[in-house]
Amino acid sequence: MERLNSKWIATVASIWIQCSIGGTYTFGIYSSTLKSTQNYDQSTLERVAVFKDIGGCTGVLSGLLYSFVTLDRHRRRCFCGPWVVLLTGAILSFVGYLFMWASVVGLIHRPPVALMCLFMFTVAHSMTFSIPADNVTGVRNFPAHVGTIVGLMEGYLGLSGAIIIRVYDALFKGNPSNYLLFLAVYPTSVSLLLMYFVRIHDTNSEDDKKHLNAFSVAALTMVAHLMILIILESIFTLGTWERIVTFIFLLLLLASPLGIAFRAQREDSKRLILSQTVSTEGNSTVHINPEPIESMENHDQLPSDDARQVKTTVDENIIRIEENMNLLQAICTGNFWLLFIAMACDWDRVWL
Repeated sequence: MERLNSKWIATVASIWIQCSIGGTYTFGIYSSTLKSTQNYDQSTLERVAVFKDIGGCTGVLSGLLYSFVTLDRHRRRCFCGPWVVLLTGAILSFVGYLFMWASVVGLIHRPPVALMCLFMFTVAHSMTFSIPADNVTGVRNFPAHVGTIVGLMEGYLGLSGAIIIRVYDALFKGNPSNYLLFLAVYPTSVSLLLMYFVRIHDTNSEDDKKHLNAFSVAALTMVAHLMILIILESIFTLGTWERIVTFIFLLLLLASPLGIAFRAQREDSKRLILSQTVSTEGNSTVHINPEPIESMENHDQLPSDDARQVKTTVDENIIRIEENMNLLQAICTGNFWLLFIAMACDWDRVWL
């Protein structure tokens, strides 16, 4: 279990949660069913859809909750940590989608429009709990690569709508009411299963950037796969088996970040063992023969405290450079294009 408690596993868990919470981006799939079963006209449907946008833009409560449960003095308590925020978002998502599904299939009496607006607000508002929990935890785990980790998380969030649509095409094609039940269960289950692994780890490594770039490559590969599928579907009609095969390949792409995480952990473990070995050998040398240490006093080397200060200064400079990029510089980064392509994949699905 200790192997699963690292910032790399936390990153994978956050990625998978991000990929599961984009149900509001697929409103176009079930909007017609919602309209027909609730006897809405177009203006009423648009009014309900507005609360989807409002709910996704009001994240003050989630931010305050995250700040409180991740304070240093609270982090070692049983009921504190990013998982509390993820749990809150999962509950909101489940409740909102469950009542929408129940009203569509007739399990409950047709609710007033205001109550349906509340259901829509709830499911959209649930995203404002999951997104900060994943993004801010990633930033705190990789403080020297803020731009990369935020771009990575936002990129996978942008892909979530297209990923969920693949699930719909493979399993629920032509059955939007069952798809609503799926939206109630799926994001909630993913968050409940993975929220334990989303933790803050106060560690840093020089090779973090390399592995974060590998995550970005995996995301771009998924983008290419989804874009090719969208193009093919606009030209040809894919049969059931074709949709299932492409869905299985998509699952393999979703699993690829786990391999990257294990590789990163293995390298970190080797580096830790090597540093401990060097430290032990150095201490033995000092104990047996202390005279060479005195001869090194005038050697032109930085003391350990200064070395740490230089490393801290370099990390701060990297963060400052990423934060102060202008528009042209941001366009030249891979993270920008990852986010742009992910949004482009999902843009045609955000309609009534």
